[in-house]
Amino acid sequence: MSENEDKKSLVVFQDKTIRRTWHNDEWYFSVVDVVAVLTDSVNPRDYWFKMKKRVHFEDGFELSTICLQLKLPAPDGKMRTTDCANIKGMFRIIQSIPSPKAEPFKQWLAQVGYDRVREIENPELAQERMKALYEQKGYPKDWIDKRLRGIAIRQNLTDEWKERGITEERDYAILTAEISKATFGMTPSAYKTYKGLDSPNQNLRDHMTDLELIFTMLGERVTTELSRQEKPTNMPGHKSVAKRGGRVAGNARRETEKELGHSIISPKNFLPNGDTPGLLSEDETKDTKKKR
Repeated sequence: MSENEDKKSLVVFQDKTIRRTWHNDEWYFSVVDVVAVLTDSVNPRDYWFKMKKRVHFEDGFELSTICLQLKLPAPDGKMRTTDCANIKGMFRIIQSIPSPKAEPFKQWLAQVGYDRVREIENPELAQERMKALYEQKGYPKDWIDKRLRGIAIRQNLTDEWKERGITEERDYAILTAEISKATFGMTPSAYKTYKGLDSPNQNLRDHMTDLELIFTMLGERVTTELSRQEKPTNMPGHKSVAKRGGRVAGNARRETEKELGHSIISPKNFLPNGDTPGLLSEDETKDTKKKR
């Protein structure tokens, strides 16, 4: 799903970021990032490597058995596999790290898991959390309402694609690009470049204006309706539907621009200070389903 930002995000503990990804209905955290937070090591990867050998020698336990190799964004922006553990596994790993930060980190980790369970049980809590995060970044209420509505529309579209057999990340990216090209004349990656967004953590839609969000929603909503009516069974069929859905939004955009006398495609970031919220993914996939 286009950049597979699906369930991926950063969390912060004592001003240090920790990568995590949603896998098998629970959070998995980067072990190297946690090691870096707890040890302040200049080479947390080496620390983790030696730590596994030490624990195996002392206790006969293989820490690797409680980890999964999952893809997370690396500093160079590419998705790379790294050791990840869920909350239960992290508690076991923390036991082997002598650190004064261990106890407060355990409490923080437990709260992260508890908050997620509460949000699954009560989706309104997740909506309120998202609103609060956007408000903290300086977004006005009317923009936030459009952004959250766009998330729901995007989720309906990805659900429809999945139901029609689209499962590969690459295919989601291709179809999303088709809608974007027909709506705005450029792919999401080109759009990010146009807005000067060069970090993989910068989210295009978080930097869109109200009208840009509206036409994005229109293109994706029309694509969803066309797909439900025509029920495409292969990629060429899906691409045709995506282009047509985007074309409806593109035509509406051009008519709007004629009336306004200027382009609604803005090279500027939405926030005046160029802040980078990075709150949600461009494809808003499975996680948002839990939040609706």
